[in-house]
Amino acid sequence: MRGKFVAGNWKMNTDLASGMALAHALVTGCKADAAISAGLASGKLRTAVCPPFPYLIPVGTVVKGTGVELGAQNCYHEKPGAFTGEVAAPMLKELGCGLVILGHSERRHKMGETDAQIKAKLLAAQAAGLEVILCLGETLAERQAEQTFAVLDRQIVGALGGLDGGALARLVIAYEPVWAIGTGVNASPGQAQEAHAFIRTELARHFGRAAADSMLIQYGGSLTADNAREILSQPDVDGGLVGGASLDAKKFLPILQAAVA
Repeated sequence: MRGKFVAGNWKMNTDLASGMALAHALVTGCKADAAISAGLASGKLRTAVCPPFPYLIPVGTVVKGTGVELGAQNCYHEKPGAFTGEVAAPMLKELGCGLVILGHSERRHKMGETDAQIKAKLLAAQAAGLEVILCLGETLAERQAEQTFAVLDRQIVGALGGLDGGALARLVIAYEPVWAIGTGVNASPGQAQEAHAFIRTELARHFGRAAADSMLIQYGGSLTADNAREILSQPDVDGGLVGGASLDAKKFLPILQAAVA
């Protein structure tokens, strides 16, 4: 049976002091909550924090050995070399990162990343031993044009086409409806389930039912303490990729509680 995986994407937020304080509060809160602690110990629950690059080392020292995993928000597809301003996947692995977020809507729509670029990054990250959280999702215009499923399928094929089941074993999908990120508009539990079920069906079509059934698919559209229990109870929703609520332990911990409820 699939467990739940809730990861916090801090984006370009915190400074050194607040980032370390946030990490300490999260670790302390996880340890103090019996249900969360038991979930982490049993493997039924995973949680991770993904701070900005400058704070990976200090935050990593806080979470190391606590059950809270460390992830990065991006990487480059090339091996270390003459690529000014980029960060290679092996560098992240050396710092203690176990995972990296790729294909986030902000990277796709603000930085112009293509499916081909995201696939190259995914291959590099997995080659370095990193697990990948691959983000998929449609814009408001695409949803209004009833293109949600076509967009999701295109992104799945674009990032994963030609890969085998071994690559999927080191992969988590995050469905993030772009129209529900930071807008105050949330996808309903039914909309989230519909999209997650479609993604799982497409994964089964391309990679087989066994691979699809074992895949963790997170919801990434403004998950909060208020909506977490209902959304996370949907049969194909396996956790969340949390943005704003991950910047406050008092808001993030209730999402973890909902995941193990």
